[in-house]
Amino acid sequence: MKPPSAIINPDEEIVLPTNDRTDHEAELAIVIGRKAKDVSESEVRDYILGYTCFNDVSERVIQRGDGQWTRGKGFDTFAPMGPWIVTDLDASKLKIEALVNGVVKQSSDTSYLIFGIPTLVSFISKAMTLLPGDIIATGTPSGVSPLKHGDTVEIRVEGIGTLRNFVK
Repeated sequence: MKPPSAIINPDEEIVLPTNDRTDHEAELAIVIGRKAKDVSESEVRDYILGYTCFNDVSERVIQRGDGQWTRGKGFDTFAPMGPWIVTDLDASKLKIEALVNGVVKQSSDTSYLIFGIPTLVSFISKAMTLLPGDIIATGTPSGVSPLKHGDTVEIRVEGIGTLRNFVK
């Protein structure tokens, strides 16, 4: 879970809070379109507004040290997303990549998600009510790497576009 203060737009700066390891994580984001509680997998599509690119920025030393992930993933600027929401998209097999300074670090597609989108949304809706505008990040492929001051990180998702942010 990330607080609203973690959200930034494309072309804004990711601020590194420590000199320890902070990684990028390329992910597809599901944007909830209407209130969802106890939704079956077969109904999930009716509750999704669309999809966008997401970078699940994570400070690893704090994440591991705390024994849970909220603080290590919840710093201000640690939830870049965009560039827009695509509403008419089959998200079952989309290429997803992360590039740092133009070098591909992650490359996979959404068909390799451990849990598919219907399973994710249904499972979460059984624990908590999802509201319009809620975001579910779907998980990241292998290849995460540390960010450093001056880097440019791009998250690309087929059919959506490129989310670009700068590291400060």
